[in-house]
Formats: sequence, C-alpha cells, structure tokens
Amino acid sequence: MMNGTSGKKVVDVAFKAGKTIDWEGMAKLLVSDEARKEFATLRRAFDEVNTSLQTKFSLEPEPIDWEYYRKGIGSGLVDMYKEAYDSVEVPKYVDTVTPQYKPKFEALLVELKEAEGTSLKESERLEKEIAEVQELKKKISTMTADEYFEKHPEVKKKFDDEIRNDYWGY
Repeated sequence: MMNGTSGKKVVDVAFKAGKTIDWEGMAKLLVSDEARKEFATLRRAFDEVNTSLQTKFSLEPEPIDWEYYRKGIGSGLVDMYKEAYDSVEVPKYVDTVTPQYKPKFEALLVELKEAEGTSLKESERLEKEIAEVQELKKKISTMTADEYFEKHPEVKKKFDDEIRNDYWGY
C-alpha cells in the first residue's frame, strides 16, 4: 500500500520551488501590459497548483477504525472488507518523464543564461546610444558641421566621396 511520503516529497519540492522563484525580479523585466497580464496569470496558476499540492498531498488519510465497525456490523462482514482492503496494492508511480525532460530543461536554462547575457549587453549598448542621442539633441542647435563630422567620421567620408565623385544627389 502507498504511504504519504511520495506525496510529501511533491509538496516539499513545490514549496521550495515557490520560495526560490524571484517573482518580483521577473516582473520588473516585463515591458508590455500583455506580458504583465500573462505573467500574473502564470503566477496565479502556480500559486493555485502549489496550494492544491500542499493541501491534498500533505494530509495523511485517516486510519480505518475496524473495531468500531465490528461492534456495529459484525466481525464476519468487516473482516471480509478488511481483508479486501488490505489486499489492494496501489502501484507505485515510476517517473519516466522527468529523466527525459531534465536534460532538455537544463539545456534551456543554459540557453536562457546566454540570452540574458546578450540581452544585458544589448541593453547597455542601447542605453549608451540613447544617452548619445540625447546629448546630440541638446547640442544640435549650436553644433557646427565640423563638430558633427568629428563625432561621425563615416558621414564625413561619405560626403567627401560624393563631392569628389561629383555626385550631388540628382
């Protein structure tokens, strides 16, 4: 007969997973309202499953008081039910799915970390570019062509090439 230890393990894992997930940290990374709604739905679903696991699997079934029934019904019938009850074997669950998907999940975590690094580098680059554009926006009304070309030599080269090749855009 199955005891409550495997159910208890599920509850412990779910509880620990809930504690280690940085929900607020992930929420800060979301940009669109649609993503925030989907994330809230995911978190709500996770919490519901976690609560369900904790309530269903953490409770041990009440033991049957066979003596109580023997007194009220008679021992012949109760003994027959007890024998049938005791002979029932609940098959132990063998997890064949997790070993298949664990390596895939681990690979996805590595890929996620790499994507996170790339994303952070791109964010830094974009922040720098935004700062440069804002600085340029402030200075543009007083900036001379020479000052602009100094910051953007590729544009100066393009203009010089067009003038040298007598190309005036028409």
